[in-house]
Amino acid sequence: MNTPQPAKTPLLIAWIVVLLTSTLPKVILQEVFGQTISMDMQAVMSLSVIFIALLASLVWQPLRGLRPFLILFVVLVTSQWLVFTRIDKLPFFRDRLQNPSFGVYILAEMSLNLIVTLLMIGTLLLMRKKPADFYLARGDIAAPVEPVRWMGVKQGERWNKFGALMTVLISLGTLAFLILAGCPSPDIVILVLPFLPAVLLAAALNAFNEEVTYKASFLSVLESPVGPRQALYMVAAYFGIGHYYGVPYGIIGVLLAGFLGWFLAKSMQETRGLFWAWFIHFWQDVWIFSFMAIGSIVPGGG
Repeated sequence: MNTPQPAKTPLLIAWIVVLLTSTLPKVILQEVFGQTISMDMQAVMSLSVIFIALLASLVWQPLRGLRPFLILFVVLVTSQWLVFTRIDKLPFFRDRLQNPSFGVYILAEMSLNLIVTLLMIGTLLLMRKKPADFYLARGDIAAPVEPVRWMGVKQGERWNKFGALMTVLISLGTLAFLILAGCPSPDIVILVLPFLPAVLLAAALNAFNEEVTYKASFLSVLESPVGPRQALYMVAAYFGIGHYYGVPYGIIGVLLAGFLGWFLAKSMQETRGLFWAWFIHFWQDVWIFSFMAIGSIVPGGG
């Protein structure tokens, strides 16, 4: 089936906005020019780009279709700035974020991220979108998988089997990396068991927050003006670049997170739901947060 080609002008503008409001300018300014970029400065730079595009959409007909995407980006950038430079300083959150106990500070951090996610959901509802319109639904977990030659995905495969297989493979890859990087001793692993409820809750919340905030929401407002395939690439690029300062650090982190962003967003498009994206992401976070818990009880640990 031939997919209609998106108009070049909104496609170009959408890519410019995605790249300039991602972590890319911060990475270039810090890594190449040695400039320290605060969250305040990054928010100003991002909002400047978005508002210029918004103004252009008011006078330039080809860009009108991008307006929901641009408005959603304003909400994302503004809410993140408010939550992580103002709300996190309130005594309730400040005290918990500074608490050395993993179970306390991780759930406080996830609660702050949840505020951003709920604001994004509220904005989409105000745009008169139904939850299923932005993938806030279980979806068809046995939907057909679109073939991907370089991954060995053939015609006829379905997400109920393919999703389960990829959950195992990606989880094992994440676990192997963490073990090689952290080398925890068996006695430390046992000490982490009391943190398991906090690990599972934090993983569930973080997977939900990231899949809704950075993928489902933007897929829903980008698919129409730029096409499903380009929307997929944009979501992957934004998500991947945002992990430059993550674990693993640098270009490798960007590529791995970019692939995961593309793959999870692909699962949403093909199943029209959040289940597989959330489920796969959840298990990665279970391992990651488990090792963070280990770090919190090791002297000098992270």
